[in-house]
Amino acid sequence: MNFPVAYIDVAALRHNLLRVKECAPNSRVMSVIKADAYGHGAITAAEALKESDAFAVARLKEGVFLRQKGVEHPIVLLEGVNTEQDFITASEYQLSPVIHLHSQIQLLQTLTLPKPLGFNWLMVDSGMHRLGIRPEQVEMALTLLAESSNISGEIGLMSHFANSDLDGDPRNQKQLAHMLALKHKTSLPLCLANSAAIICLPESHQHWVRPGLMLYGVSPFSDKSGTELGLKPVMTLKTQLIAVYDLEVGDQVGYGGEWTAEVPTRIGVASIGYGDGYSRHLSNKAEVIIRGKKAPVIGRVSMDTICINLNHVEQAETGDDVIVWGTADLAVEQLATLAETIPYELVTVLCQRVNKEVINGES
Repeated sequence: MNFPVAYIDVAALRHNLLRVKECAPNSRVMSVIKADAYGHGAITAAEALKESDAFAVARLKEGVFLRQKGVEHPIVLLEGVNTEQDFITASEYQLSPVIHLHSQIQLLQTLTLPKPLGFNWLMVDSGMHRLGIRPEQVEMALTLLAESSNISGEIGLMSHFANSDLDGDPRNQKQLAHMLALKHKTSLPLCLANSAAIICLPESHQHWVRPGLMLYGVSPFSDKSGTELGLKPVMTLKTQLIAVYDLEVGDQVGYGGEWTAEVPTRIGVASIGYGDGYSRHLSNKAEVIIRGKKAPVIGRVSMDTICINLNHVEQAETGDDVIVWGTADLAVEQLATLAETIPYELVTVLCQRVNKEVINGES
């Protein structure tokens, strides 16, 4: 096996989808598998999450890929599309671009698509100010869309919380109020709740929920782990020691010599680095697990390797497995905090030379 390897546990994916349904038992589930299912493999995720009612991706290319691989669920394109050809492609592949611009509505009024677009969603800017139609413009937009022969069936209203990871933040209630008022006016289905809102804002669940990060066993909150929320980590990232040797007092490690041995030190070199997506911001901060024991990463993270202090893992030797993240006591959330980023980034930036192996934790 060529290391590093990201082991993807499909049983954990299924467990986390059930957790979504426990949190929002009266809502349908649109599982978000954009960015190659947050770095976990879109086709693997789609198969494991087939009990979802629909899938969502960001871009047209992602939706086309899923269709070409045989995925038959409704597929929503969260970023929408903006050109005549892209609308035609979405129609041909039975994809559902979210409408969030007046120019998209105008384009739909002039096109003749191969078949009408179904499972349609209008994005409402309820407060995030990123994508969407203003609440006061929604009714006019719906009227124009209803007049288009390129739109088939009911149009749902979608929005996105800007602060749902901040439990109790009054801005969440303000956004929710905008959307509930539109629901009252239009009687249309709503899709609002992302992972954080699914967990902590039950009033937002409505007709559809839209889980992303929690499906992969990762917490959307900075003060809670996925395990504490009843989730199971889906990805365990592992590599191997490719060298073990001894340092004398005063020996420096890595580029810039940012770590110096203050006592005789046994170190290991593991095959993973920023060229694989392992953040340089973890230099001299992170830990790994070898032979069941935690060991600190020392020196700068290189493109292909990291160095590890093995003084407390005396029996470690070349060829030993190195757990990088994915256990209850070495969660990706912990490493994200050390890297001063979010876990979304760590799991999605793993590059193609990180092999993926699908496992089933139930077997």
